[in-house]
Amino acid sequence: MKQTRQVLSVRLSAIAFALIASQGAFAQNDESGGCVGLPSQAQLKAALVSAVAVETSGLDFQMWATVVDRDGVVCAVAFSGADRGSQWPGSRVISAQKANTANAFSLDGLALSTANLYSAVQPGGSLYGLQHSNPVDTSVAYMGPSASYRTASDPMVGSKIGGVNVFGGGLALYKGASRVVGAVGVSGDTSCADHNIGWRVRNNLKLDHV
Repeated sequence: MKQTRQVLSVRLSAIAFALIASQGAFAQNDESGGCVGLPSQAQLKAALVSAVAVETSGLDFQMWATVVDRDGVVCAVAFSGADRGSQWPGSRVISAQKANTANAFSLDGLALSTANLYSAVQPGGSLYGLQHSNPVDTSVAYMGPSASYRTASDPMVGSKIGGVNVFGGGLALYKGASRVVGAVGVSGDTSCADHNIGWRVRNNLKLDHV
């Protein structure tokens, strides 16, 4: 009887371990699967380069762009210039922050760009203080080698960047039936130019079914 109980205990332990492992695998699949159907790094770069080439409302600077999924996980990072020094280095994280903001505060029936938030977060505004919530995760923003920035293996990819930005350049991404699936953020020029380039990038990606 004692031996039978020991065998049963071992089997139950094995089953429990298998269940825990499978749940972990499903969780990982859920996290990694969020970027399915969203632009790849190459697609984002092509859309950004095209947008920068035709938008002349700002300083004509090169730009950074980031795409996040609906959970705020970074899916792709790109820049339009020849190398990572061709555009403001600080705009890499700002573009991710803008993407996170547009995703975090947009719904299927309500698209809020980062530009839309500017007036609402001023003193006395309906969303005053919002800009101080959800800080950027600096361990994600600045980890890894700089040489990998903007590549398919950019250190931000696969992690949640966080952050709230309240000037132009962040727009939610919408598939058919006005379903929000994430957001894009661009940075590197004036606030207005960033907003306009963001609109062009989203249109180039065919994810503007608002």
